[in-house]
Amino acid sequence: MVFLRVPSWSSRFLHVIFPGFKLMIGIIGGTGLDDPEILEGRTEKYVDTPFGKPSDALVLGKIKNVDCVLLARHGRQHTIMPSKVNYQANIWALKEEGCTHVIVTTACGSLKEEIQPGDIIIIDQFIDRTTRRLQTFYDGNHSCARGVCHIPMAEPFCPKTREVLIETAKKLGLRCHSKGTVITIEGPRFSSRAESIMFQTWGADVINMTTVPEVVLAKEAGICYASIAMATDYDCWKEHEEAVSVDRVLKTLKENANKAKSLLLTTIPQIGSMEWSETLHNMKKMAQFSVLLPRH
Repeated sequence: MVFLRVPSWSSRFLHVIFPGFKLMIGIIGGTGLDDPEILEGRTEKYVDTPFGKPSDALVLGKIKNVDCVLLARHGRQHTIMPSKVNYQANIWALKEEGCTHVIVTTACGSLKEEIQPGDIIIIDQFIDRTTRRLQTFYDGNHSCARGVCHIPMAEPFCPKTREVLIETAKKLGLRCHSKGTVITIEGPRFSSRAESIMFQTWGADVINMTTVPEVVLAKEAGICYASIAMATDYDCWKEHEEAVSVDRVLKTLKENANKAKSLLLTTIPQIGSMEWSETLHNMKKMAQFSVLLPRH
């Protein structure tokens, strides 16, 4: 059997990021960070995908004349636990809608003294500790994504999009860490203290339950993906500090959600004013040439 490198998506799926593309920003809102009020002229659209239904309706609108699509990761009523989020359907739906970029928000626990609750982290690397999640569109069960995809993951997040977020955060005067490694656990439980300390020794800076496989699927789709992580607690490693709890997470998010909101509202028009043809072409090319199809 010989394996061939072939284009990864149908031409119908890929045409949106060739020259002549229309820039569109997908926003995936995490717990407490999925306020649709940030969009002007909102309309809702319920869609289906070959991978099932996404977490909720797509909310279409604009931020200062830039087309955007908002999706609540856990559903607008927060009824979907991290392991049950249909990450494949969410990314596929945003891609099919025409999203060239996806910027996400995520609550996280801090594993470092210097990353304080309320801080923003523009994460640049991940460690995967999930166990139950499909991490590829090319799972052998869908004719829309044939073959096997070996997507490179040395640089999971879009550097150019991250840089815009970092520079914007600085201008807004936000406490922002310009890089960080997130460890994504399966959940829904929080870590034991032994796990939390172990993750520190591995070099992780923050911990959450949703970055993987979301970032992986976005890479397969040729999307510029970046994440705004909001530290809500010190997990449970820190002595003489209250361990993470749902109440503590929600309290910190409520007090600091305006930071993520202002960052999105200021960054998205900046992205909309920039030239992205080369970046998007390179993303698409990487996705295409990461797929192998068997030739009998």
